[in-house]
Amino acid sequence: MQDKEEERSLINVEKKLSSDGFTEDFTVREGRLCSFNSENKKTYGPEDVTIVDFYRFEGESDPDDMSILYALETNDGLKGTISSAFGTYADSDSLEFFKQVEDLGKNLKKAHK
Repeated sequence: MQDKEEERSLINVEKKLSSDGFTEDFTVREGRLCSFNSENKKTYGPEDVTIVDFYRFEGESDPDDMSILYALETNDGLKGTISSAFGTYADSDSLEFFKQVEDLGKNLKKAHK
């Protein structure tokens, strides 16, 4: 079993999620979740997305340099991740989108191990 510090590195978390099928890279544009990889260019509203898990990371040299990585699943089964600055440098579009997902009660499915 990996120790907690090793498990919590962004690269290791992304590798683990990718091996578990979270292979899409998402971004938020104009209030919609968009995939970088998908051929179908479909976008998703907050009602179409479930937050399966999330991970917070602090910058080594600056605690204000924080990021968050979300593991997401869409209503049509697309699974992927999105990372965003957290705290001082947060992306307001992403924050607003994920606040709406949480307000819909669709956050933290926690089925992912």
